[in-house]
Amino acid sequence: MDYEVAGLPLHVLLVHVVVVAVPLFALVLLLAAVWPAARRVLWLPALIGGVLLVVLVMVTVAAGEWLEARVPPAPLIQEHTAQGDELQPWVVGLLLVAVALAAWAIVELVARRRERAVGRGAVVAATAVLAVSAVGVGGGATWTLVQIGESGSRAVWEGSFSEDPLE
Repeated sequence: MDYEVAGLPLHVLLVHVVVVAVPLFALVLLLAAVWPAARRVLWLPALIGGVLLVVLVMVTVAAGEWLEARVPPAPLIQEHTAQGDELQPWVVGLLLVAVALAAWAIVELVARRRERAVGRGAVVAATAVLAVSAVGVGGGATWTLVQIGESGSRAVWEGSFSEDPLE
């Protein structure tokens, strides 16, 4: 597959989407975990978004590997590529949190339709588990993303610009 768009490597373009999407998705999951009204509205978009995020990261990693094969070998690029693979398990974890969130939202929806209240203990427990999961997995995904971005920036820019303005 050709990972190029208008003469630019697709990886360079997709990275910007991933950098915004991962932390934003983690925040959406946290919001839906702790706020029942948001959960009622966001569970399906979060589920769909989780699937799309996994696909986006997989394509971004594949485009990065395609790009790596087309640039001179360098330790910084190899480090960046190795770190890029570390994001995939985190976004799968985010998807699993979204699945758990959707399952809980459906339980609440069914209970409301049957005009039964979900037990207070179950609500507190589910909210706590979902919130801790969203913070843990979202934080891990975001931290991993920052490390990957930092190594990618070093690979591209380290030693390739002047400290002083060029004449």
